[in-house]
Amino acid sequence: MKFKMVHNNFNVFDLEKSLAFYAEAFDMHEARRIEKPDFIIVYLEDGNSSHQLELTWLRDRTEPYDLGEDEFHLAFVVDDYEAAHALHEKMGCICYENPEMGIYFVEDPDHYWLEVLPEKR
Repeated sequence: MKFKMVHNNFNVFDLEKSLAFYAEAFDMHEARRIEKPDFIIVYLEDGNSSHQLELTWLRDRTEPYDLGEDEFHLAFVVDDYEAAHALHEKMGCICYENPEMGIYFVEDPDHYWLEVLPEKR
């Protein structure tokens, strides 16, 4: 028996804001969409891997999500770390840096953390 991870899900408060963020910050684009009366699910992909990010928007949600202590994250490897850092710095979304480890984290509109690390460490 073999398992293959295919996607992670984030519930989002403002779908359009999240789609714009992931397009600008990580060049992720919509692969497919499911629209139902109560929710919309959008699958994003980066064009470089088969793993997708599923964004779920619930129509009746009236307040942002409480992410607790925010002890989880997704990680992205980037081929040009300095350019990525400059982009995220310009966007104002860097929330934590660890220069000793050579990594940093950005925060999306719903306060999910995303780790950025260089391709070669």
